[in-house]
Amino acid sequence: MPANLPAAASFMATHARLLDRRRFELLRGETDVSAVLAAVDGYRNADGGYGWGLEPDLRAPESQPGGALHAFEVFEDIAPATTPHATRLCGWLASAALPDGGLPFALPVADPAGCAPFWAQADPAVATLQSTAFAAGVALRVARHDRSVRDHPWLAGATEYCFRAIRALSEAPHAIELSFAVQFVDAAHDFHPEAAELLDHLAAFVPPDGLVPVAGGSAGETLRALDFAPLPDRPARALLKDGVVEAELRRLVDEQQDDGGWRVDFASFSPAAELEWRGYATVRAVSVLQRNGLA
Repeated sequence: MPANLPAAASFMATHARLLDRRRFELLRGETDVSAVLAAVDGYRNADGGYGWGLEPDLRAPESQPGGALHAFEVFEDIAPATTPHATRLCGWLASAALPDGGLPFALPVADPAGCAPFWAQADPAVATLQSTAFAAGVALRVARHDRSVRDHPWLAGATEYCFRAIRALSEAPHAIELSFAVQFVDAAHDFHPEAAELLDHLAAFVPPDGLVPVAGGSAGETLRALDFAPLPDRPARALLKDGVVEAELRRLVDEQQDDGGWRVDFASFSPAAELEWRGYATVRAVSVLQRNGLA
């Protein structure tokens, strides 16, 4: 049984922030690129980065690597269209990167109100694979249709940092870091031959059923196959045993709630974030189902 898209549309109209409503409309062919870009522009700072709660659990105004991740997701949504703000975001990321090319998990927050402690208390002087992979991975997906992103020096430096960090892994990293590393390598496969070797390296840490519990997360919080390999015909799908993706896609359809939206299984750190994550999760669910021919 397919997802109920009219019910999802009603949920988005009732509960979601404007950006995710516009992204949802773009998925359904009901709006244009300019409307989506206008919505995400409200989160952009003069320095070219993104803040203001674009990452729902990081509500501070300062530009952050987490904001960059979500801005790049929008720039991927609009393909094959491009925006000069993608290149400007690369420039901001270059200014935020540490000398080794990596990004800190987060930059300093002046007012931590509504911010998850792991964002507000991050060390800005230490690069992490998680933050660098989540920004560079989606930037590489944008780079498929935006040459200015593909050729930007920041992306080259971040990619090399991630390659080094992944090669150095001798034990399974945290589940969320692992998922971003896999998605990064999957995206890098389009441009870098060595990505195949790195995917083989990460395969040792991804169970064939794709189920990886999130240490320190909410009760029962678990990453699943579609968190590692959401897209069809991509190298990351080889990490999973036959039948897993099909079962997870059926599960994703079944997870649609009676109000038409989807939920997340992790904790939110403000009432606003809880609703915003549901709108974000609903866009993601519909996007994944659509790209897999089920919506």
